Amino acid sequence: FLRTTYTMKVFLLSLLSVSLCHALVPFIDGGKGMPKMYDSYFNDQLAKQAATAIGKAVSAGKMNIQVEFPPVPNVEEVKFGTPLNQKFGKKIAPDLKMKYLPGSNLSRNLIAYSNVYWAKRFAGALKGGALGGKPVGVLSAEQVDFTDVKNMGDLSRSGKINTDKARKEGRNGEAIICINPGGEETWPRLVSAHGQPNCPFVVMNNSYSTSYDLGNKKGFEEAYYLKRISKGFVFRSFPGPWEAYLEKPDGTVELLESYKTKPKLREAAELVRETSFKRYAMDNDRWMSGRM
Repeated sequence: FLRTTYTMKVFLLSLLSVSLCHALVPFIDGGKGMPKMYDSYFNDQLAKQAATAIGKAVSAGKMNIQVEFPPVPNVEEVKFGTPLNQKFGKKIAPDLKMKYLPGSNLSRNLIAYSNVYWAKRFAGALKGGALGGKPVGVLSAEQVDFTDVKNMGDLSRSGKINTDKARKEGRNGEAIICINPGGEETWPRLVSAHGQPNCPFVVMNNSYSTSYDLGNKKGFEEAYYLKRISKGFVFRSFPGPWEAYLEKPDGTVELLESYKTKPKLREAAELVRETSFKRYAMDNDRWMSGRM
C-alpha cells in the first residue's frame, strides 16, 4: 500500500511538473501566434515575442530589420488618454525612471517615450544576448527628450535622426534602433548615415507608410509585424508565416489564413472583413463594444 501511494505521488508530481513546464514555456519567448490584445502589453508577452523574433532574424544574418506594432495599447485614442493608455503609461514610468502625471512629458508624449521603452526591451536581442558586448544606440525622430529618461538599460547612447551629433557619435560594431524614421524611401540613406558595416539596423514603429501595403519594399526583413486592419489583424514573427486574424465581438481573435509569403494588404483585409460580415453582420464593432 505504501509503495502504491508513493508511486502515485511521484506520478502526480511528474504530471504537475510537465504541466508547469508547458505553462511556462510560452512565457520564455512569448509563445507562438498573435499576442493577446491588450494583455500582452502588461504581461511582457509582446516584449518577449518581439525580442525573440529580432534575435532570430539577426542570427539568420538579417541586418536591415523592420519592427512594427502599436507602441501603446489603443493607440488610436492616445490623445484622449483612455484608461488603457494611462495604465500603460504608469507601467513604463518606473522602468524609464520617469513620472507619469497629468501634464508630464511622459503623459503628453506617451507614444514617443513608449518607443524608447520598447527599444530598451529589444536592445538585449541586438547586443548579442546577456553576455554580448555589442553597443546599441537608439535614434528618434519623435518629440522625446532623452535627458528625461533616467534608465536607458542596455542602450549605450541616444540621439536624433539625421543630426551631425548622432552621426559623429556612432561607434564601430554598433547596432542601431531607429524610431519612427519616416517614409521607407529614406531608410537606405539612414543606414548609410548612422549604420555600421555588418551590424543590425532596426527601423521601428514608423507612424505612417508610404507603400500603402504590408511591411516595406526596401528589403528590410519584417522581423516582428502587427498591424490592425478592419475587423482584425495581420501578424508576422520571424521566421514564421504571415497570418490574418479575425477579431471577434468578445475581443478574442481567430486565425483565418496563414501565408508562406507576404500577402497584399488588400488580400488580407478583404478576407477578414468579409468573414466578419458573414458571421456577425454589423455586430462586430470594437468601438461600440467598449474594447477601448
